[in-house]
Amino acid sequence: MIYTLIFIVLVAIIVYAFYIIKPKKIKQFPAHWHDMLLKHVLFYKHLSVKDQAVFRQRMSLFLSEVTIDGVNTEIEELDIILIASSAIIPVFGFSNWSYSNLSGIIVYPDSFNEDLQFSDLDSNKKILGMVGTGRFEKQMILSKKAIRLAFNNKTDKHNTPVHEFVHLLDKMDGETDGIPEYLLGKEYIEPWLELMYKEMERINNDTSDIRNYGGTSQAEFFAVASEYFFERPKLFKQKHPELYNMLSLCFQKHK
Repeated sequence: MIYTLIFIVLVAIIVYAFYIIKPKKIKQFPAHWHDMLLKHVLFYKHLSVKDQAVFRQRMSLFLSEVTIDGVNTEIEELDIILIASSAIIPVFGFSNWSYSNLSGIIVYPDSFNEDLQFSDLDSNKKILGMVGTGRFEKQMILSKKAIRLAFNNKTDKHNTPVHEFVHLLDKMDGETDGIPEYLLGKEYIEPWLELMYKEMERINNDTSDIRNYGGTSQAEFFAVASEYFFERPKLFKQKHPELYNMLSLCFQKHK
């Protein structure tokens, strides 16, 4: 009787482990994506062979956790690669990361407005990417055109999808406020604020090479400066050494 009971308990444990706590299946990484990454993603190209393998693994995990859907546009293989790369770039310095505040990405063919309409837009209200709120909580909306442009131009300081993923990181402490307390720790918040306010003043006085949008709010400064940090790291370090050091600490990037 006791052996029968033990057997039943063991079977129950095995069934529970298989069906209840079975880890999510990670999507298989297509071998030819490596060459596409080398061609289109400069961040990946500059990694060591070992780190490239880690990057691919992180991409696979991300794609197993987040859905990508198109609205009036086809989601092509390259779109998937670029979106997943944009997600991994800002968190690559962390050994383990999952976007707990993101479940899906919606891709529009081009720019859209706050009502998520994309026809007959006022030129002043065009949006290329946004982190959803309300009924779109845990969603990100991106322009396909902006995704492609972010990686086609390798000499600018802009990357819309990376910008939006940085907003998600900013939001991890509960607020999208440009103060990455979740990433930096409280002891670095005051130095970060001092640097940010000084540079925002320079932006608004047209004496900074960080684009003007970074001067509109703290949240946008953090995202815009992060774009520059990842797109043109050497130039950013040369022009903004203190900010570079702070963002290196924030993103755990080895100098």
